[in-house]
Amino acid sequence: MSYDWKDHIGDDRFSASWFDEADRRFVHAARLFATDSRAFDRLIPFDQLAGRDVLEIGCGMGLHTELMARAGARVHAIDLSDTSVAATRQRLQLKGVNADVAQGDAEMLPFADHQFDFVWSWGVIYHSARKAKIVREISRVLRPDGECRVMVYNRDGMAAHVAFLKDHLLKGGIFRGSFDQTLHHSTDGFSARHYVRDQLEDLFRAFFLNVSTELFFPQLPQRTRRSSWARRRPVPPG
Repeated sequence: MSYDWKDHIGDDRFSASWFDEADRRFVHAARLFATDSRAFDRLIPFDQLAGRDVLEIGCGMGLHTELMARAGARVHAIDLSDTSVAATRQRLQLKGVNADVAQGDAEMLPFADHQFDFVWSWGVIYHSARKAKIVREISRVLRPDGECRVMVYNRDGMAAHVAFLKDHLLKGGIFRGSFDQTLHHSTDGFSARHYVRDQLEDLFRAFFLNVSTELFFPQLPQRTRRSSWARRRPVPPG
């Protein structure tokens, strides 16, 4: 999530200038669907986070953790990657922002039941082969009136169509396996799974009362994203 895989950032890694450049690339890549007046404000409800307990699953390089903490949230951020945890902690120290950052597994969240008002996850849950366990864990740690928002890839989006034509047909992926296998290898690696609307909504409806998805269609060469908003299913009485 450092956005430097094609064009290396020349500054010292995890320095203030390095984070500034990584953030610029991240915000620029998502600008067409994620931002109105401030970075990612179309997706993250910053104006509702002050004084709220927030969990970010998969903090990456920590930009969203920083933004939500600056909005007044009490943020807990986890990531499976040691590098991401170290990067986010370094970012917060450099920026003078407070949040709790720890290594953690989304399939076994290290938090109590009903601990959070809001859960945010950008491009993370599709890497797990046990996504239902993650959604169940999100539901468990949310308060009864809590909300979660996640971003995953859209199987009907532009990136998938390009991969179908270029990698599956023209490059012969059709002879080596299914289109889903081609997608896994041609986008963000074999573990990045894509969703259609009904599939994603059905996954969340097993654990949440109110579920909706919103599609974002940025212009080329940006990838199409799908976000899902969900409110926790109320705990039955007794």
